[in-house]
Amino acid sequence: MLAALTGAGLAAAAGLNAFIPLVIVGLFARFTEFIVLPDHLAWLESWPVIIISLLLLMLELVLDKIPGVDHINDLIQTLIRPVVGGILFAATAASQVVDQSNFWQENPLVAGIVGALVALAVHLGKASSRPAVNATTGGTGAPLASFAEDAIAVILCLVAIFVPVLVIFVFIFMAIAVYRIVTTGRRRRRHREILQSQERAARDAAEAEGGMVAWWRSKWREPRSPSRWSENGGGLSLRKSRSAASSQTEDTPASADSPASPGVEDTPRSPASPKD
Repeated sequence: MLAALTGAGLAAAAGLNAFIPLVIVGLFARFTEFIVLPDHLAWLESWPVIIISLLLLMLELVLDKIPGVDHINDLIQTLIRPVVGGILFAATAASQVVDQSNFWQENPLVAGIVGALVALAVHLGKASSRPAVNATTGGTGAPLASFAEDAIAVILCLVAIFVPVLVIFVFIFMAIAVYRIVTTGRRRRRHREILQSQERAARDAAEAEGGMVAWWRSKWREPRSPSRWSENGGGLSLRKSRSAASSQTEDTPASADSPASPGVEDTPRSPASPKD
């Protein structure tokens, strides 16, 4: 039971940040007796693996705190975090120091599948809560959320290694936090959409009544309908064409062969009568 809780805690930490538990497990297995890795997973405590994990950890610590980039990072980590979670769960099956059960040692494939599912579940919760945080805070909450997730991952690793029983309470806390973040983000987004639709309707009504609309608000309005454009734009074009025609008429001199004004008829002159 304790070995399962230790593996689940480390796998859940991998769902938040794949490289924090990987570095912690490697260091603890190399320098302490709290984690005794099985022979087929002894490579986790080698220096090349620890150094590469540290470099990848520093890279993710930066990328996960940039709004927009964190979504791409979560998308890429969808494949990495479950794999790391499965490996860590199978690796901590050697914790017979605190648990005399050999079930996980004899079934490493089952341990890997369970660890991958735990890490995937935590990763999906993290990936679904981050957009809600960015939407409600305009992206400013991404660094704070990332710091909180990293801190929870470190605490979860230490609790899983030293006090595995408390892993259950950490899981409950994480589930409540994700639920509150997601539901709060959706509620605020719906409320903001309702306010925007009400403001748009009020501006349209004010304009329909002849009211003036501020220029800084007009750019957010929806495009004009074709009929409204034809009324305004068409009238403007007609006025322009009339003014151009009148100016051309004034500038062009009347020709001798042009017809006379309407209403004036040309009366032919009669020949002069001979004088008596």
